Parts: sequence; C-alpha cells; structure tokens
Amino acid sequence: MPDKRDYYELLGVQKGCSDDELKKAYRLMVKKYHPDLHPDDKDAEAKMKEINEAYDVLSDKDKRARYDQFGFAGVDPSYGGGQGGAYSGGGFSGDFSGFGDIGDIFESFFGGGGGFGGGRSNPNGPRKGQDIHTQVQISFLEACMGSSVDIRVNRFERCPQCKGSGAKPGTSPETCPDCRGTGQVRVTQRSPFGVFQTTKTCERCGGKGKVLKDPCPACQGQGRIRNVLSKNVSIPKGIDDGQSLRITAEGDCGINGGPNGDLIIRVSVKQDANFERDGFDIYSTVPVSYMQAALGDEITVPTIDGKVKYRIPAGTQNGDSFTLRGQGVPRLYRTGRGDHHVSVRVTVPKNLTKKQAELLKAFDDSLNDRNDAGKKGFFDRFS
Repeated sequence: MPDKRDYYELLGVQKGCSDDELKKAYRLMVKKYHPDLHPDDKDAEAKMKEINEAYDVLSDKDKRARYDQFGFAGVDPSYGGGQGGAYSGGGFSGDFSGFGDIGDIFESFFGGGGGFGGGRSNPNGPRKGQDIHTQVQISFLEACMGSSVDIRVNRFERCPQCKGSGAKPGTSPETCPDCRGTGQVRVTQRSPFGVFQTTKTCERCGGKGKVLKDPCPACQGQGRIRNVLSKNVSIPKGIDDGQSLRITAEGDCGINGGPNGDLIIRVSVKQDANFERDGFDIYSTVPVSYMQAALGDEITVPTIDGKVKYRIPAGTQNGDSFTLRGQGVPRLYRTGRGDHHVSVRVTVPKNLTKKQAELLKAFDDSLNDRNDAGKKGFFDRFS
C-alpha cells in the first residue's frame, strides 16, 4: 500500500484539536481542492479524496480514538494487508458525484441531516445555478465617464420542453426504488473492530433520489440546455481596472427550481497616452514654451471633459504643477469627483538660427541673475 499522510497533518490541525477547529480546517481544504473548482484536475480530485478520508475518521469520536491508538490499522483493516485499495472502513467511496456542486458540500456538512458520506440532506431540493465569469476591455475615457458594451456568454438555461424536470413531456421523474428518494443507501460492513454501517451515494440515481424512465430528448434528461446570452451592459462612471460588475440572476439557471446564478463581468481598462489615474485623481503633463513660462500665459489643458483654459503665472518653473479641482474621475456609485493634477513641462526650442541664438544670448546676459554669485542664467534653469 502506498504511504499515507497523517490525517492531522493532511488537514493542517494538531492532535487533540477541537471539533470546531477540525470543521474550519476541513472547510478551507474543501474550498481549495474540491473538483468543481478544478475541473479535469486529477491531482485535485486525488487530494480531495484524501481530505475526505481524513475528515471522515477524525470527525467521528470512536474512529478518531482508534486512529490515535492504532494509527491507520485502527480504521482501515486493509492497511498493511497488501490490498492497496481505497479506504472503506469509514464509508468513503471516492465518488464526488453526490456532491453536485461545492455549495452542496456545506449544505450537507453544516446543515445537518444525512451526515457525511457523499449525499445531500435533500437531493431534490432547489439549488442555485453557477455564476458565470467573463471579461470586457474598455478605454480610459469610457471607464471615467461611463459606457455600455455588448457581451455574449454561454450559459445553461431551463429546458423549454420539459420545463426543467428532465423528463419527456407528458411524463414525470419517478422515485428511485433503491434509495427511496433519499439519494443515499446504507452499507453494512464487518471488520475486526465490529460491524459498521455507513451511507454512500446511490449509484442508480446518482444521489438525485429520482430516476427518469423517459428522458427529455431536447436536454437528454438534464433539465437544462446550453444557450448564448447576448446582452448590452452599462458600465458605470468611475469604474477602475480590475473591478467587476455583478448582474444578478443572469448566470446559469438553477436546479430543481433554484434561483439563477449571477453574471460577473471583470473590467479591463486600457492605458491612456495622456492621462494616468490614482484612485479618483488624474495626473497629466502639459508642455509650455520657455517664454510662456517666463512671462505667464493662458494655456490649453486637455482633460477628460475636453480642453479647458488655465492661466499660468509669470516665472513658472519646469516641474511646477497646478490642480483643477473636481475635474478628476467621477466617484463610483457616489456623488462628486476627484481632482486633475497637471505638471508643467517647459520645452526648449531646437535648431535655432544664428540670429536667434545671438538674441537669446544677449537676453540671457542682460539678466541680473547672471551677475549674482552662484546664480544660473535663465536658460540654465531649464536644462
């Protein structure tokens, strides 16, 4: 038999831990490794089998006592006997089909009724449909000022022919004769430690409690079909890169009359050549000539609302900044806006003619700053 990991180590708890600590650890493991979260991942499925086996033993007072005293041999008679089979003394079947989806695990595990063994407390009860995740990409300005996008996603919808029952129109699902509608069957097993009774998922109905003699031809008995949802979605003002929108009840249809899941749209925002964003504030740079900086001037500043006029004072230096209050990004789902911070970049002309260079040199020489020790000339300030 392959080496098995210690059950306490597998669940990440200490020997002697409380029932609450054990439940919490098990819950975390289920969220991490359940096959519904890792479709077609054999490693996750194998890990989940080990976790279920460990919890099945440690959550039972008698089994836990035998395990603490005798190790694996106290709970698995085949251990060390060369069988190499899966653990069977505690009712672990290795079959995840009875869980349905991950929500059903916690319904069975924490909701009472049915206990642990792969079945649900009410296999025919309503279950919420799965959420659908998709992504859209929008421009920087669309994120700031709001927009709308068209999306297309695949989702499960209730079968229009059988109305979700899975049975051929004119017929109805019948109670499973093996489990009598419970979705579970009881198994009795003898071992050196006595006779044990456990439950496992009914193989005939797959834990549903119902069987179909005449499945619906449209959905092959599933009660739902896959279809394409085309929808125009409004993007609110102020949404940021990486944030998501949740549209209620637009996900997969529920099972057994349960509510639909939700549609979750992750928004990706393209970078902009002129603007940068930090929260609800915007940052940009505006170029001005050295004469505008020296004498002051009314300049044009691009904003997300369009071009605005702003007067810079005489003597403006390279790197100086000013703020346009309330002209930043609208606050998401709130009133008000952030600010727009503008940094000044003084530009220096290139390819001057000889005459232009002489005039500028004469101007620079005439500055009083040149006569002060340690002072730079006018043009030196922009270098």
